[in-house]
Amino acid sequence: MTGIARTLRTAAAATAALLAVTATAPVAEARPEPKAPPEFVDLRSVDPTIMTEMRYTTAHTFMGEPVDGYRQPVCLLTRPAARALHKAQTGLRRQGYSLKVYDCYRPQRAVDHFVRWAKDLDDQVMKDEFYPHVDKTRLFADGYIAEKSGHSRGSTVDLTLVELPARPTRPYVPGEELAPCYAPQPARFPDNSVDMGTGYDCFDTLSHTDDPRVRGVQRSNRQFLKETLTGLGFTNLAEEWWHYTYKPEVFPDTYFDFPVARRSVAGR
Repeated sequence: MTGIARTLRTAAAATAALLAVTATAPVAEARPEPKAPPEFVDLRSVDPTIMTEMRYTTAHTFMGEPVDGYRQPVCLLTRPAARALHKAQTGLRRQGYSLKVYDCYRPQRAVDHFVRWAKDLDDQVMKDEFYPHVDKTRLFADGYIAEKSGHSRGSTVDLTLVELPARPTRPYVPGEELAPCYAPQPARFPDNSVDMGTGYDCFDTLSHTDDPRVRGVQRSNRQFLKETLTGLGFTNLAEEWWHYTYKPEVFPDTYFDFPVARRSVAGR
């Protein structure tokens, strides 16, 4: 047998042995991701007329990138919270308005993503829009970022009002010039929301619902939203005009981590 033939035969034998080992080796199965408890629903199954602009599935966030755990732009909420929003929407539509949600249930992995970003002081790509006056070293101390979020319990929603018929909006283009979130409405990133005085997720005291510097139409819009929702069981977070929690919460002490996706509540 020539040297070349011997080498080829040896290589073939080694390949056959490797294939045999591979064929008998156990195949690691992907761990199935958790699903939502039966108390959760897709908001559209309760009221398909409520508008959605799920910001955290896009790059138009204070981090400049989509957020971990947001697989699809769907609003997942506990059923009582969703039903209360439906009641609010029914009344608002008669007055020529619609609700628009920015964020609903938020998985713990998303909150963990916020925390990692906040600790990376070199990453300030979206500062000019979302936190122009706040030093990033202050995000935890000032309460803008925390290791837990009420959103993860499923009864908290970030939302606004849109006057009907709704104006079209355009998507954010990564790298585009940024305008401060507290700038006059025509100068801010375009949003078909009524003028609330700041954009969504604006890390600034002007976002406080009852900040005395917010006056006129902007104040009226905030109060209209607040009166509508508090009359149906929601409580506003004083530091964020867009943040409301339906009470009593179904899960007051549980922080979930299933992904934001239709399959998390499939079949309901």
